[in-house]
Amino acid sequence: MVPFPVGFRETLALHVRQRQQQGGSYLFESSWKRRYSDQGIRRMLERYTALAGMERTISPYKLRHFLLTWLKKQGIDDALIQPYSGHASRKSLEVYSRLALGEAQQEYERVIPRFPV
Repeated sequence: MVPFPVGFRETLALHVRQRQQQGGSYLFESSWKRRYSDQGIRRMLERYTALAGMERTISPYKLRHFLLTWLKKQGIDDALIQPYSGHASRKSLEVYSRLALGEAQQEYERVIPRFPV
């Protein structure tokens, strides 16, 4: 399952219709009308992270990880995050809670000196 904003639904539907009219078989495919391989997607991410001037490359796994951590930090319940995570149980989502708490501690350390005591 891939999450996307509701407003993106119309854009995606237009893309699907266009792909069908062009005889495409896949939602996203190469110029040779073949599906992208995992390695091909990784190469694209490497190329675009370099073009964006990012120091570290991003993998599909990292993108999913960033999204799930962000959702957790927004206060979204684990039951709602789980379908997007690929994890079989909610217990597996604890890693995102720990990351969110770790960032909370860093933010606390950053602002606590300004606390008016």
